[in-house]
Amino acid sequence: MLKSNIVTVGNTEEINRTIARMKITKADLDQRHPQLDSVFTLAQNLKNKTSSSDIRTVITEKLEKVKNQWDNTQHGVEVRQQQLKYMLTDSMQWDEQRQEMEYLMEQCEIRLRMLMQAPKEMLAKQISDNKLLVQDLHRGDITVAAFNDLSNKLLREYRDDDTRRVKETTDQMNTCWVNLNQRAVDRQNFLETELKTIQASHKDLESFLKWLQEAETTVNVLADASQRENIAQDSACIRELRKQMQDIQAEIDAHNDIFKSIDGNRQKMVKALGNSEEAALLQHRLDDMNQRWNDLKAKSANIRAHLEASAEKWNRLLTSLEELIKWLNAKDEELKKQMPIGGDVPTLQQQYDHCKALRRELKDKEQTIINAVDQARVFLADQPIEGPEEPRRSLHSKTELTPEEKAMRIAKAMRKQSSEVKEKWENLNASASIWQKQVDKALEKLKDLQCAMDDLDADLKEAENVRNGWKPVGDLLIDSLPDHIEKTTAFREEIAPINLKVKTVNDLSSQLSPLDLYPSLKMSRQLDDLNMRWKLLQVSVEDRLKQLQEAHRDFGPASQHFLSTSVQFPWQRSVSHNKVPYYINHETQTTCWDHPKMTDLFQSLADLNNVRFSAYRTAIKIRRLQKALCLDLLDLNTTSDIFKQHKLSQNDQLIGVQDVISCLTTIYSGLEEKHRDMVNVPLCVDMCLNWLLNVYDSGRTGKIRVQSLKIGLMSLSKGLLEEKYRYLFKEVAGPTEMCDQRQLGLLLHDAIQIPRQLGEVAAFGGSNIEPSVRSCFQQNHNKPEITVKQFIDWMRLEPQSMVWLPVLHRVAAAETAKHQAKCNICKECPIVGFRYRSLKHFNYDVCQSCFFSGRTAKGHKLHYPMVEYCIPTTSGEDVRDFTKVLKNKFRSKKYFAKHPRLGYLPVQTVLEGDNLETPITLISMWPEQYDPSQSPQLFHDDTHSRIEQYATRLAQMERTNGSFLMDSSSTTGSVEDEHALIQQYCQTLGGESPVSQPQSPAQILKSVEKEERGELERIIADLEEEQRSLQIEYEQLKEQHLRRGINPLASPPDSIVSPHHAEDAELIAEAKLLRQHKGRLEARMQILEDHNKQLESQLHRLRQLLEQPETDSRVNGASPCASPQHSALGYSLEQETSSQFHQTDDLLVPPHDTNTDLTDVMEQINSTFPACCSSFTGRPQAM
Repeated sequence: MLKSNIVTVGNTEEINRTIARMKITKADLDQRHPQLDSVFTLAQNLKNKTSSSDIRTVITEKLEKVKNQWDNTQHGVEVRQQQLKYMLTDSMQWDEQRQEMEYLMEQCEIRLRMLMQAPKEMLAKQISDNKLLVQDLHRGDITVAAFNDLSNKLLREYRDDDTRRVKETTDQMNTCWVNLNQRAVDRQNFLETELKTIQASHKDLESFLKWLQEAETTVNVLADASQRENIAQDSACIRELRKQMQDIQAEIDAHNDIFKSIDGNRQKMVKALGNSEEAALLQHRLDDMNQRWNDLKAKSANIRAHLEASAEKWNRLLTSLEELIKWLNAKDEELKKQMPIGGDVPTLQQQYDHCKALRRELKDKEQTIINAVDQARVFLADQPIEGPEEPRRSLHSKTELTPEEKAMRIAKAMRKQSSEVKEKWENLNASASIWQKQVDKALEKLKDLQCAMDDLDADLKEAENVRNGWKPVGDLLIDSLPDHIEKTTAFREEIAPINLKVKTVNDLSSQLSPLDLYPSLKMSRQLDDLNMRWKLLQVSVEDRLKQLQEAHRDFGPASQHFLSTSVQFPWQRSVSHNKVPYYINHETQTTCWDHPKMTDLFQSLADLNNVRFSAYRTAIKIRRLQKALCLDLLDLNTTSDIFKQHKLSQNDQLIGVQDVISCLTTIYSGLEEKHRDMVNVPLCVDMCLNWLLNVYDSGRTGKIRVQSLKIGLMSLSKGLLEEKYRYLFKEVAGPTEMCDQRQLGLLLHDAIQIPRQLGEVAAFGGSNIEPSVRSCFQQNHNKPEITVKQFIDWMRLEPQSMVWLPVLHRVAAAETAKHQAKCNICKECPIVGFRYRSLKHFNYDVCQSCFFSGRTAKGHKLHYPMVEYCIPTTSGEDVRDFTKVLKNKFRSKKYFAKHPRLGYLPVQTVLEGDNLETPITLISMWPEQYDPSQSPQLFHDDTHSRIEQYATRLAQMERTNGSFLMDSSSTTGSVEDEHALIQQYCQTLGGESPVSQPQSPAQILKSVEKEERGELERIIADLEEEQRSLQIEYEQLKEQHLRRGINPLASPPDSIVSPHHAEDAELIAEAKLLRQHKGRLEARMQILEDHNKQLESQLHRLRQLLEQPETDSRVNGASPCASPQHSALGYSLEQETSSQFHQTDDLLVPPHDTNTDLTDVMEQINSTFPACCSSFTGRPQAM
């Protein structure tokens, strides 16, 4: 309790609240003290009453422990209470000193700000005020020290409590105080430095003015002396004056720098005096000094000009002009060397400095040049404009010149040089001005560009540092990928403003071209480097984001990465570009679409091919598949809820593999929670996905329709049969809960794909679902739509295309059923699974193994009626069966032949499918009100029907695998199936002896093609002959009607038939029937012709496949088989298909002898196709 009462030192309110709580605690302890005394008294009495020393010792120890704990608590409360009182006093004192220090700092800050905002005051006053501020700050150090001592005391004495507020406040205020002192001291030093500079300038001013006065006196004396008469004749005086003039000129040149210094500091000197009268007086003195200085230099120049008025002066003037011309030429050359404008800031800065220096030199030389030009103008004004006449000049020798001619030459040269000086001076000034403007503008632009580049470089460096700090994507944790994606996206948005800066830099660089300013190589490289760095930064951010997203997609929660554990070495799971998984075998270096366990599963399904009846064989295969996929654990309601959870409401929508995996993961994760030991989520998801792709996406496009996914999973889910019918109907029904033919067709099409993938589709009417749809709507009087009740009623009849579904439920129900009966064939007791009871003999039962294999006991025939039970029988059922057996005892064989009963609802198909081998003996499983005799039978011996089935299997193989080399795990499209089908066709042609059997696929093709073409030609010839006879009869009837005046084009209902012409009416009706029959024959003929074309193309493809050369060898012209495992499957297909190619008057009679076992069939296959027994194993198709 005491440890939990930690308070914030310096917070008086919190301390007061804690003191109040401690008072309450102290009062509570005092109040409970009598209870403690009573406990002690009770314990003492107990100790006195007991005689056990151990108990006394324990009571004594506990009493001492309680007493010590009570005393410690009471003492701790008192000590803590006293400590909090001291803390409260110290905190209040600390708070007062803190406020005092804050007030002091605020006042000093205001004073310093006011001092810095008053620059117009006199410098001395500013120094004085700032000095007072510094002194006040020094005096305030005492307050600060007292505050720091008190803070240290609080930190030291109450370190067990929360002292962060005291420490932070103290550090913050000390920092502010130190900064304030430093700013005041820095300002004091600056002001004192300025004062010293101004004082020195004042001394220089006084000294310069004193010298200026002396120099003016000397120059005035020299001016008076140079104006005396006859001074030109006194050469000695002139030399003396000239010497004195040189001395005074030397002094003037020596004081030129002092003048420039004073003139440069004049603003500081005036500003230091503020707005006082002394400042105005100083300004007046400085202006007067400038005037006197200029006058002094002018007088000096005039004196020199006057003294040099002689011939010597002329020569010196010419020399001076020549020197000026040389100087102007040199400066012009220097100026030209500076051109063009530099491409970077240092070069431009050097040009700028040179330009400023040149302007200063021009300003300094200006007076000299003006004086020289003025002297030349004065001299030329005294000279005649024209020289002596030409005849007079010709009298003298060319080598001797008169004084006038010399004077003229000197004047001419002086005129030329003075003009040249003036022209060059003006040109140089103009060029210097233009150059300075260009340099100033270029320097401004380049500085802006350089600043923008430096700013951009800093931002890029900061962004690059962040980028360089990224860890490789491979080193990141999978769970952290979303955070890294979010950070990278935020970083991309954060660096987006850099793009504006890059654009600004490029715009500024493009603005240099109109100024004839081209960046230097260094700056150009820097510009290119900045643009390249920005592009690389963008690319790296995008690549990083892409890698993170791909990693999150491939390894995140929504990826297929967790499915990689579904296979073991040497297999590896991989994913194609459309997210469809495939599997790599590193030992054989091959790839395949099917999961290894799925391959094993389908190979194991070949063991079930000895089941004679297609419905049961298919149902048992699907049941084994259902259990392998753990879908027998999935409740139907759960499946529907998961579809709603994943919002799979649009049945026509195509969903990708990833969405299917997500849905399956949800399903199997829920199953794993309930059946942890039975469900392996990665394996089940991968296997179920593999099965769905095999059924609904054999081409591996990576897309499955939502409705197909729902129907596939619901069909294999656990639930009541009629409830499953309701769910299936609900998935395809419209908003009105009604279903039309198209919707029902979609349902049946998706459902029939399940047995189709197992190679059993032909037994269920083939892949053509139109007859089944027609059967359903005919059952309901051809209404445009049906209800769920009507659909269920039709499904109760177990239509041929869907009979495998109720059989699947019966197989599932019979798995654990035990019947207290003994099999009369294998003697199994009790019978587990299906129980078949004879309705012909008393006490005759057969187990499912014997029944499915077609075994019979002595005295019992296969065509005898039997009843099937998937659950133990009841006494009522036993009585009912006994009654039926008794009735059948009195019935003959002809009765059973006249009343055949099927266990399913047959549907009429066109050129594909066949009646199932469902035993007619299972009469108890069929509704009594249905008359199977009403169902038309097909001509199963038709060659086209048989060829169609072969072509269908070939097309399935091509769609599934796409080439001749097939995956060894495929159960519907292997090369062995082709040979088995062809061999089966050859065996079912009938009448051939073993000697005449074909020995190779080439011979098979030829015989098939010959037989098929011959029969088609015969059919077509018969139809054409029948059509010709009908056409002749029709023409005869037409002529009779024309002779009698009846319009042959009018239909019988529209014709007006007189009662007197009954014979004519009969003829018209007969003509109508003939026309209808003709139409049917023509339609049938067209169908047969189209079908013939399809069969020709399919046989052509079959021929190409079989005639394709093998890599190693060909044995008897036949391709080698892939594996012997398919022999059993080929046998089963042979047995089943052969049964379909005969009229099923007795469906229980097998196509071969019932005693023919698998060994005999294998021997027959080996004798027909010797290459089939080859041990060659085909390689799976490589990806």
